[in-house]
Amino acid sequence: MAVPFTPELLELIDVNQVNGHRPLLFANARILTGDSLIGDFDRGDVLLGGDRVVGIGPGLLSAADDDGAIVIDCDGYAIVPAVIDTASINGLRSPGHRAATAVAPGNPAAFAIVPAEAADSNDTIVRRFLRSPESAQGVVLDGRIALWAGRALAAAPAEAGGGTSVRPSTDERLGTWVDENGFVHQSLTADGRYDETRGGREHAFHGNFWITGDRIDYRDDLGFWAFGEFTGDSLRHAGYTFHRS
Repeated sequence: MAVPFTPELLELIDVNQVNGHRPLLFANARILTGDSLIGDFDRGDVLLGGDRVVGIGPGLLSAADDDGAIVIDCDGYAIVPAVIDTASINGLRSPGHRAATAVAPGNPAAFAIVPAEAADSNDTIVRRFLRSPESAQGVVLDGRIALWAGRALAAAPAEAGGGTSVRPSTDERLGTWVDENGFVHQSLTADGRYDETRGGREHAFHGNFWITGDRIDYRDDLGFWAFGEFTGDSLRHAGYTFHRS
């Protein structure tokens, strides 16, 4: 079985994750996508761009030099979603279900690289990983190699939402959002704080928030976490639909 990483490659990846922006290409793997539309690949490549999967399937390796990608040879291994949709593997999803945890273009890059023999069925590989997640040779989280052969690689630079510190926000969605019945008013301010008025009760909830793409995460000063999603000119959060005041 080929060993996909050499010490030199590990060092290159470690440095790139801290200081560089070269894409990563995981080549020659059996790929169990967890996506019923795309299906699985007996042999293929997974290309990452930032924290997302941007390409998957055979033939991507030929473009690696053009893209300046760092290539990780995964011959003898399978790539499986880091979070397994057990409902899907037990046949409880509709055929067209698009799992948010799947290894698929557009999804966050979160997967494990696990040993796989040619005689192993896909079901055997997935269930072995579920029983023994520590058997993974590598783990990719948020587009970064977090663990390889028991070695944790350099952590990502601190991002908003990754801790308790708050960074000032300049997001265009700052301001006051009001639900359709006027019951909840939520104010998002540039210091990374939110404040909710509920039924006229001021400061009912307040804490820190982080906006990543179309997602907003909240950590209330009481200690609980919550999230919402921006869709066009609306914000959906905790069963409410908000519009800008």
